[in-house]
Amino acid sequence: MTNLPWVVSREWLAANRDEVRLVDVRDAWEYDGIGHIPDAVSIPFDEYRSDGDEDEGKLPGVETWNRLMSAAGIEPEDTLVAYDDTHGVFAARFVVTALNYGHDDVHLMDGDYSAWNREFETTNAAPEVEPTEYEATIPDDRPLISAEAVLDALDEDDTVILDTREDWEYEEGHIPGAQMLDWRDLVDEESRGLKPEAELRDLLESLGVTPEKRVILYCNTARRISHTYVALRQLGYDNVDFYEGSLTEWEKIDGPLETA
Repeated sequence: MTNLPWVVSREWLAANRDEVRLVDVRDAWEYDGIGHIPDAVSIPFDEYRSDGDEDEGKLPGVETWNRLMSAAGIEPEDTLVAYDDTHGVFAARFVVTALNYGHDDVHLMDGDYSAWNREFETTNAAPEVEPTEYEATIPDDRPLISAEAVLDALDEDDTVILDTREDWEYEEGHIPGAQMLDWRDLVDEESRGLKPEAELRDLLESLGVTPEKRVILYCNTARRISHTYVALRQLGYDNVDFYEGSLTEWEKIDGPLETA
């Protein structure tokens, strides 16, 4: 089902739930205690984040990823839809992680568990899972960009660097020339999903982010940019680079900073 959009609606998911594998990335106690979408498997956010040297930034490494996917009963050809209960920001990180390990057919549910729970069925029963032997393949066209490439892009007229953190973080220090776009500005508080497309395009264009431009995304630890990355790809932005190291790495290498 690779013809699916990056972000799928709750209505579509309710009608097509049997055709996808649902991944709940909330904490295990939420999955077990509060409930989850029927047939969803639990892969908590902290389990696919790393503080070590297994891969770039916070990516968990191939062995960890294979183990998690295998234990969840997922095959490389499965269509995956991820969700959380935080407007999609943690689930978007799952989407980006899957892409970086070669799982192309992965999507974000528009909204989150609270939004789903208003209209559709939930359960506390965990599905029966038959483990697989998942094998990731790191693609040649990973969207990741290095600190050196960010440095090289600072003076490029056709590139926009987006800082997706909060305004106070931006003011304390940001990559020179970066535009500030708090990732939450893309979210509709009522629907808990993305704002209407026209609003998103107006907001992005006000920052000089147009489809023909190259866009480089960063935050602190590459969680918040995951949501912005998925949103931009949903809107048809094809030239989007993902600075996995983000400001954590940038400060370690003494990259230049501006303050507001």
